[in-house]
Amino acid sequence: MVAEKLAARKQSLIAVLALAAIALHLLLRRSPWSPWPLWAALLFGGGPLVYDLLRKLARRQFGSDLLAGISIVTSIWLGEYLAGTLVVLMLSGGEALEHYAVRNASSALDALARRMPTRAHRTVDGRMTDVGLDDIAIGDTLVVMPHETCPVDGVVVAGHGSMDESYLTGEPYVMSKTPGVAVLSGAVNGSSALTIRAEKLAIDSRYAKIMQVMRESETRRPQLRRLGDQLGAIYTPVAVAVAAGAWAWSGDPVRFLAVLVIATPCPLLIAIPVAIIGSISLAARRGIIVKDPAALERLSTCRVIIFDKTGTLTYGRPQLTGTIPAPGHDAATVLQLVASLEVYSKHPLAGSILEAAAAARLAPVEASEVHERPGEGLRGVVAGRTVRVTNRAHILAHHPEAAARLPAQAGGMECVVAIDGQYAAALTFCDEPRHDSSTFIRHLGPAHRFTRAMLVSGDRESEVRYLSERVGITEIHAGQSPEQKVALVRAETLKAPTLFLGDGINDAPALTAATVGVAFGQGSDVTAEAAGIVVLDSALLKVDEILHIGSRMRTIALQSAVGGMVLSVAGMGFASAGILTPVEGAIGQELIDVLAVLNALRVAIRPKTLTDY
Repeated sequence: MVAEKLAARKQSLIAVLALAAIALHLLLRRSPWSPWPLWAALLFGGGPLVYDLLRKLARRQFGSDLLAGISIVTSIWLGEYLAGTLVVLMLSGGEALEHYAVRNASSALDALARRMPTRAHRTVDGRMTDVGLDDIAIGDTLVVMPHETCPVDGVVVAGHGSMDESYLTGEPYVMSKTPGVAVLSGAVNGSSALTIRAEKLAIDSRYAKIMQVMRESETRRPQLRRLGDQLGAIYTPVAVAVAAGAWAWSGDPVRFLAVLVIATPCPLLIAIPVAIIGSISLAARRGIIVKDPAALERLSTCRVIIFDKTGTLTYGRPQLTGTIPAPGHDAATVLQLVASLEVYSKHPLAGSILEAAAAARLAPVEASEVHERPGEGLRGVVAGRTVRVTNRAHILAHHPEAAARLPAQAGGMECVVAIDGQYAAALTFCDEPRHDSSTFIRHLGPAHRFTRAMLVSGDRESEVRYLSERVGITEIHAGQSPEQKVALVRAETLKAPTLFLGDGINDAPALTAATVGVAFGQGSDVTAEAAGIVVLDSALLKVDEILHIGSRMRTIALQSAVGGMVLSVAGMGFASAGILTPVEGAIGQELIDVLAVLNALRVAIRPKTLTDY
């Protein structure tokens, strides 16, 4: 981060120095002191720029700014100091704009780190001491104060309260906590202190694992060539060849400089960033925040789109659609008992159960001995009865006799209830797909040239397949952890450019690993930092808008850059013939820049429509 800021500041200072030197030179043009400001600009401004270019050449990085470096050196050699200073101004201005436009790659890690405390309150024999996270051992008793972040994964042993786990789950729920209920590192405590027992070391807790995967994703993110460098790789050799030919044909090295000055690819260095910034402005007015400007360049190159399930293609609000009791059990009684237990659950389905119970006017009763362990479901004692809410596989493993009474498994989500050790009911849920999900997916190929659409989720396969059939996606990957998601996205990105659409902090690593990551909604600032683009309004219509904005930006940027290069080539012809001097070439290049930039500014003007489905 510090290096990026210093680089941006250096380029800005060089641009200001060059501009001031040109102005002072013009004021002193009849004085013998007039060359001095230009010398200063070339020494203190051109020198660092040429040095940076030499370092790039040593690393075999041939960018669109190579011509500018050659022009600066040649202008000094030939004594054309004004022309050289003009090139310094053009080059440093474009570089400064690039540095300020590019998102810092470590910002997501910084956001993650800021969420975690550095100390924890450990109690031993009734005495509380503050210790570092690395000093926490499994089994230690810790106190999480009100509004503090939970330091490790653990289980509540004393206290009643709630924790906000939305940063970890992506679900906007505050989870009730009572003795026996699990807590996750990174969750934010509510207004009551909770005493927990550490179940994992800090380094092995969920938040640390997500951060570890995130860091790996950042360091392994592929370096993609920018649009300007792609065009510059073609344009630069042509310009150098024309300049060398003009020198050889005329025998005048000044013509070599004149050709290079007017050939300086400022439409690449300036017009393209202007088009990007204009598109960012348009997107912001449409409720879309572009965190990584380079993501706009890459959007139209993506050919594989990967969706998270909950909250992207669905509304993220599963509803209880049915309570199917076993013989001898009453649906209302089962629902009341389950709701009384779900008050303490962190599972996303808990909210829909509580809503259904409230709608049926079934008030929860006091529960005790509440436990919720991964793979085993939720268990507790309600009104003297032992209630377990779990999945079909767990029930069949422990109560095989229930197979004959279980209803056929339907699409969507499901949980199974056992009361006093006997199968009692099945609860079915449905998280409805967004009304435009299928239409949006169908139009991705014809309108945006996507060749594949994938659905990746941590939910069980039947739920994922149920949604995929509703929206028209045939390639699914269910039961995926954040680590598995990022591995899958990384593998797909090696085959073709990918666009990943997700929400919640659990999607952050995958968002970073994709060619372009789009975060859906405002559920987590960490997710927003990890994604290149954030769609604030949870609507697929906005995703389509940013796809069009990216495509339009690339088209207009190419028009500006290629059009500017065509005009520069024409100017190179005049310079080769000796019609343009180096200074006149620099002025001509500035006029070309104005035209290119004015065309690039069109991207900020909203077209009549930004969607096509």
